[in-house]
Amino acid sequence: MARRLDVTGADGIRLAAWDFTTGDRTGGAPEDRTPPGPAAPAGPAPARTPVIGRQSTGPADGTAPEGSAPPGDRPAPVLLLHGLMGHAAHWASAARLLTGGHRLVGLDQRGHGASEKPPGGPFTREAYVADAAAVVEGLGLGPVTLVGHSMGALTAWQLAAERPDLVRALVISDMRASALGAASQRAWREWFRDWPAPFPSLAAVHRWFGADDPWVEEPNPARGAFFAEVMTERPDGWHPVFDPEQMLTSRETWVHDAHWDSLAQVRCPTLVIRGLDGELGRAEAQEMVRVLPRGQYAEIPDAGHLLHYTHPEAWSEAVTPFLEGVLTG
Repeated sequence: MARRLDVTGADGIRLAAWDFTTGDRTGGAPEDRTPPGPAAPAGPAPARTPVIGRQSTGPADGTAPEGSAPPGDRPAPVLLLHGLMGHAAHWASAARLLTGGHRLVGLDQRGHGASEKPPGGPFTREAYVADAAAVVEGLGLGPVTLVGHSMGALTAWQLAAERPDLVRALVISDMRASALGAASQRAWREWFRDWPAPFPSLAAVHRWFGADDPWVEEPNPARGAFFAEVMTERPDGWHPVFDPEQMLTSRETWVHDAHWDSLAQVRCPTLVIRGLDGELGRAEAQEMVRVLPRGQYAEIPDAGHLLHYTHPEAWSEAVTPFLEGVLTG
């Protein structure tokens, strides 16, 4: 459940944020409106205990970063940033499991979910980062802990590098710092072209993305459910709520460039977390931790790229101690 918060992004764009803290977090009816899309998948794959490596490369004197304690009794704010093609509701199950009295806000980034999708964009890195900064300031969340997945993780660490005054801590979920290259972008364009959209039913969406998609190596019901959440019904069938061309444009702005320089500029405590079968390899993840001035590392066995969605319990078990440490360290 979540309460909708209408906010304004960087160039006046209308964005939808969702406060997961409001009301009963155990699964009751929403106080206002929930993010669009079907419910989260039932019965995600059970997860083993996450492996957490406290590879801190920061100072050992126990000194907390400036602004590390929330003012007064205000719940510690956390901003959740989804990945490409996602929406804020993909965080719902994991958010319900986080403990520690945090204020949890998920953002539908521009072009995604219930947020505005301007035909002319822009969908640049600068636009996504500026939107996140505007939301932090507009909702009075700063200094905030940023939790990002994939593209959202890149947005999070770029904001932390550019505006350290706004960011207390950072969680990077399964996002690479190295460039993916032109071949990756061509493959994505072909993949979008192969979608049998419009889909005749949500069952067809589940079936395609969970089993029939050539990119699926073995049946993956959770992947089908993930994509079913970002579909909307029109007279001719089910379509994605996003524009695939806008997604390609958004992706174009990061796949050709590496982002090690901005990562090295992040001064706040940072947790790099990956699924053992995700897109971020262990060697690169551990190099990211080394580059980060105050980096830590965690991995979740059995999880893939959608680790917070398919394994919310294990993901939350890994992230909660980090968040608590940020507040008490």
